[in-house]
Formats: sequence, structure tokens, C-alpha cells
Amino acid sequence: MVARMEGPVGDRERRALRIRGVVQGVGFRPAIYRVADALGLAGFVQNDREGVWVEIEGGIAELDRFTGDLERCAPPASRIDCIETMVIEARRDHGFRIAESPAPVAGSHAAAAIPADLAPCEDCLRELGDPEDRRYRYPFINCTACGPRFTIVRDVPYDRSKTTMAPFAMCAACLREYGQPANRRFHAEPNACPACGPQVQLVAGGKVELEGDRAVIAAAAAIANGAIVAIKGAGGFVLAADATSEAAVMRLRQRKRRLHKPFAVMGRSLEHLEGIAALDDATRKIVCSPHRPIVLVPSLGVVAPAVAPGLADIGVYLPPTPLQHLLLADGPPLQVMTSGNVADEPIARTDAEAFERLDGIAFLFVIHDREIHTRADDSVVRSSSRGPIPIRRARGIVPESITLPVAGPPVLAVGGHERNTVCLVHGGQAVLSQHIGDLDHPESDTFFREAIAHLQELAGVEPEAIAHDLHPDYRSTRWALASHLPLVAVQHHHAHVASCLAEHGRSERVIGVAFDGTGLGDDAELWGGEILDADLGTSHRLGHLRAIALAGGEAAIREPWRLAAAALIDAGESLDLLPYVSERDRARRIRALLATSLPAPATGAGRWFDAVAALLGVGRDISYDGQAAAQLEALAAPMDASPFEIAISGADPFEIDLRPTICEIARELRQDTAAPILAARFHATVAFAILEACRRSALRTVALTGGCFQNRRLLEQTAALLEGNGYEVLVHRRVPPNDGGLALGQAAVASFRLAARSSSCV
Repeated sequence: MVARMEGPVGDRERRALRIRGVVQGVGFRPAIYRVADALGLAGFVQNDREGVWVEIEGGIAELDRFTGDLERCAPPASRIDCIETMVIEARRDHGFRIAESPAPVAGSHAAAAIPADLAPCEDCLRELGDPEDRRYRYPFINCTACGPRFTIVRDVPYDRSKTTMAPFAMCAACLREYGQPANRRFHAEPNACPACGPQVQLVAGGKVELEGDRAVIAAAAAIANGAIVAIKGAGGFVLAADATSEAAVMRLRQRKRRLHKPFAVMGRSLEHLEGIAALDDATRKIVCSPHRPIVLVPSLGVVAPAVAPGLADIGVYLPPTPLQHLLLADGPPLQVMTSGNVADEPIARTDAEAFERLDGIAFLFVIHDREIHTRADDSVVRSSSRGPIPIRRARGIVPESITLPVAGPPVLAVGGHERNTVCLVHGGQAVLSQHIGDLDHPESDTFFREAIAHLQELAGVEPEAIAHDLHPDYRSTRWALASHLPLVAVQHHHAHVASCLAEHGRSERVIGVAFDGTGLGDDAELWGGEILDADLGTSHRLGHLRAIALAGGEAAIREPWRLAAAALIDAGESLDLLPYVSERDRARRIRALLATSLPAPATGAGRWFDAVAALLGVGRDISYDGQAAAQLEALAAPMDASPFEIAISGADPFEIDLRPTICEIARELRQDTAAPILAARFHATVAFAILEACRRSALRTVALTGGCFQNRRLLEQTAALLEGNGYEVLVHRRVPPNDGGLALGQAAVASFRLAARSSSCV
């Protein structure tokens, strides 16, 4: 958008341009300099708290060309949201320059967007491997096109003095590059070299054993010999092990207390990744992007089985930092790189945290003296025919903002309890934090507060209201209630639907299909398989899946055999299909539990996937959320499958009854039908049930959301079935469908409601 304020014109004039968007930390000022210099224009460009400010003077024809040339020559990592232009008084100065950023005005709000961290560009990688280059094998090589941004910045405008590179004074050679317009390091704020920049150390037993390149070489050799090494990565510490060594991977699992949850594998090159995973052209593009996410793709089964036990997919990615490039070049070409934490704690950020929390997991630590200001895990996406499905939104993507369909006052949304993120809205821009994780751990609560403080720090704005989930026991809700600010409570599944609407820039009413584990409903019961009539402001429950008894309460979520038993009993079937339950002498206990204690029911779609998984012999006992459903998807045969029978009854809300499905599965199992066929048919059944539910509404747009739509098979089949019947289908492409997207939905709902309330008072 260009807003123009006209002023006096003549043969020569001076114009001021306010440019907003992702225009700091991406080489935008150097790009402006080159365009202005090529056109013979005078003036200056500078960063400030709102973005980029340009004053430019010259002939009118050249000035008219300037904006168009600038948009064509803008750096790839930049994003121009708005250019406002006005004519100001001419100064008759000569030459164009990059000016220092002005001191912030007291009370002013920041609007400048900080870019995400960017993986090493091809130019820097060439220098990294060139023995004749002065940055040969330097682990912190960067330029205006790549390097750390979000994880090192303390405040805006984005200048070196406001990053963790401030302690490192550039040497004469780096300063020359920094000041040469033709150099790609022209005003690259993290610019450094071996003579003046951060340095690497190898620590063992609390002592520095080696420094510089010798430390990197020794660490790579240790990984090749089966050791687990802790490495200070882009947004925190990661743990590395040889991905082809079953012994090393199992040792990592045992020490990290991660029994089954899959590990990601980092490859030396795209060719190495293609040897272990099925990559198509679209997936290769994502893997090679500057964001460097972990991409979940079909596995070829080449790495150690313990990397992703029981799953058909494997997470692969390329090195996001020069240091990791070197470790992959010197060590095994395929390495597990997993978050530097124990179980579900936040990733370790500081050297002290790593030494304390990772001691006993790793005995070698690769550290350096550049501080990580903001911790951020690696982002995760899943490949699908619908495009990448975001699973975890963090390093390489955050803090990219999303423009809300309706702008309200500044709002902070605090998300849910699991896969937590927070979201700050100001000026109609929603900035979602990096993945924080489950808030059960005290360290996660600290991270939660850090993320809120950092977003407010960068935005320079205090929220006027807090949006939160209805569940009173979520730590995020308790924090909101203690904030003493006006509150906007948003129902869990409405927030899911609103997040999908917001990322598509939509606000109208849709059929919201919110299938997840569980979330508190408007009636204070646990929901999770929801068909909603919703827009950004309100939602109405049209229908839902039949509730399944949580036999034993929370234990049923950890032990899906309990759900399988409950589903069989509810459908009138015997428990002979669960011989392992009888072997454990649990059948009688389950029957008694269901008959006498009225266990809490839940409509969660995820619980039905868990029940069917256990019924088909997978995911009987699990160690991480979603494991049984993921194994059920992996079990499903690659075939077009017919759905089982379902029933839909009642109205306002109607109930989707899966008892006929359970009865059919039981009959097929007794006839020895192969489990992969039944798994495929169950996925087809859920997709068919969604279509039948949508037919009960006059609306023709459907938003698919909730953690169940991380399931590639379910998403693809449901979307295809709906589109084949004339529906427009909205799916997540920018934020996760799981609870990692809740904060965006809460923020969108709160902004809509507060804006409506404000307008009604005018």
C-alpha cells in the first residue's frame, strides 16, 4: 500500500518515505543506498523504531523511478508492507548516505519488524570452505543475506549496539566491508571474522580443552566415535549423535529420557538427506529455504531404527548455522540434532544452563562467547499435497507477523497449556512467539514470561487486554487472571478456528472443524471433536463426535488401551479383541470402573484415534502426546479405502456416533482382516463423517483445524472430499493447527470483539 501526501513540485524536489514491514536486518538500507546512488539522488536512509525512514532529493523523473526500482531490488528476506510518501522542503545536499539511527523518543512505540534468523547463504558457504578466504572455517560467518537476527536482537531499531554482537568491535578489515556500498557486508550488523568476532571452545568436565577450529574438529570426531555432544546452536543448545549408530541414538534416548518421540536428522547436504527420505521438488524447496525448518517426510528406513520408532515419517533438515555445517562436514554426514533439554523442558539457552541441565547427557560441550538473547527451537513442518503443515513455529520463522482481518487495541494472548505460544497484537499486526512448550515445568513458566517480556520489549507497547483460554487450570489462564488487566476469555476450539481464519485474512462465518485432543467447552465439559458455526467474534456448536469415556481419567490418555476398552464396551462389544488387557488382568477393572465411577467423558477426536490405534495393536502404551495416532497413520495401507458406517443423530448440537464404526472394526478383526486395511478405512471414515456433518449447515466454507489435522492422510482425504462436493477449504499454512496456533486465534477474537465494542461506543 502506498499513501501519498502531495506537496509543492518543480524540476527538483525532496521526498520523505516511511517504509514499514520486514525492513531491518535484511540488507534493506544498503539496497536503498544502491538504488539511490545509481539514480544520482541525494539524501539519507536510517533505521528507526517504526521501520526505515528515507529522505531523498533529485529530479522528479528519477524520484518517480526510485520506489519502483526499490521494490524490484529489495532483498529476498525483506517484506514491504507499506510505503508512505510526502514532499518536504528541499535541502540541496549532495550524495546519499546511511545515517545513524535516531535516539528513541520517550513513550514512542516500536513498529519495526525484526526478521527471523537466516541460514548461511551460498556466498558465505563458499567462503567458509575456501582455504584462501580470511573467513575459512569461521563458525560465525554472515552477511546482509544471512545470519542470526531474532535470537541476538535486544531492541529496535536493529543496530549492532542493540544485539549480542555489541561486545565485539569490528577489526579494520570488517569495518572496511561494513562501509563499502558494493560489498555484501555493507552495514551487516553481525559482521565479524576470526580476528574480531566470537570464538568456539570445547569444554569437557567443566574445563576448556580446545579452542577455535581444533575444538570443532575434535567435537566432530567425538560424534563419529559414538559420543553425544552438546552444541550451542542458533537459538539454544542441541544434542548431536551419529544418526546411523543405533547404540548412540539409544544412549541419547536413555539419557534424555525420551523413550519413543522421534528425533530429527540433520544432513551434510541435500544429497545425503535424499538417501534417507523421500523428497519431492516442493519439499526440497522447503528444506533448502533460509528458514531451515525440520521437515517431516516419508522415511526410506536407512538411519538407525531408534531415530523414529514405529513411524513412517522422518524429520530432516540442513544445518541452520555455519558451526553445524562444519560439524557435519568433519563428522558423520547424518547426525541426530535434538533440542538440548531433558524430556519436555525448554531448550537450554546459556552456557550455565547447558552445563547444569545437560550434564549426564553430554560430556562434551561446544560453546562460544556470543550470547543467545532469545531461545528458539528449530521450526517443524510436515509435507503434504496441500503444502507444508506447520507443526512447530520457531527459529527461522518467528517473529514474522500476521496482519489481522480486524485491528483492535494492543492485546496479549497467552495461548494454552500444551505447545504454548503467546501472541502480541499492535497496529493490526499479530506477532506470535516462538514455541514455548508445555507449561508443566517451572522452567517452561520462566520461558513463558521471557517470551512475553521480549515481545513487549521489541514492540515497545503494553497490552490493554489479555486474551486467554476458558480452562481455569491452565498456567497461562492463571497468569492472565493475575495480570489485573481487562480479560477476553476465548473458548478453546473457537480459538482454533479463528487462528485458521486469521492467517487467511478472513473474518466471515465458516464451518469450523476443530478436531484435537481436548479443550474446555462452553458448557464446562471436555470437547475435542467439534463442528462449529464460527466467525472471528462468535461461535456456535453445531455438532460433535460422541464422547468416549476416559477410563481412569488422565491415565487413559497415557494408556490408550483403556480408551479401546471403553469404546468396545460402549459399542456393546466384548473385550476379547484386547487379549493383552486380559493378560494384565485389567478387563474386570475397566468394566467396574466404567460401571461405577462415571469417568469423565471427552469428545476429543484424538481420543478416538488413540482408541482405534490400541484396538489395532499399536500405541497400547505411549510416552508422548499423539504417539498412538501417529502410529495409526503409519500403519494405514496406501490405498483408497471405503469408510465404515457412522450415525448422526440429534440437533443443536448433533452427535456423530462412531459406535457403528467400532462394531464393524470388531467384526473385521474377528475375520482376520489386516490391520493396515482397517487403519486406512478408519481415516476414510473420519473424513466421510466430517463431510456428512458439514452437509447439515448452509455454509460453504470449511476451516480444518486442531491437532488431528497434523495427520497428512486425514488432512488430504478430508480436504479432497470436501472440495469434491463444492466446499471451499481453509487449512493451516502459517501457524500450527495444534495448540501452537491458539494464541493467534485468541488474539484475533479479542481484537475483533474489542474493535466492535469500541465502534459501538462511538
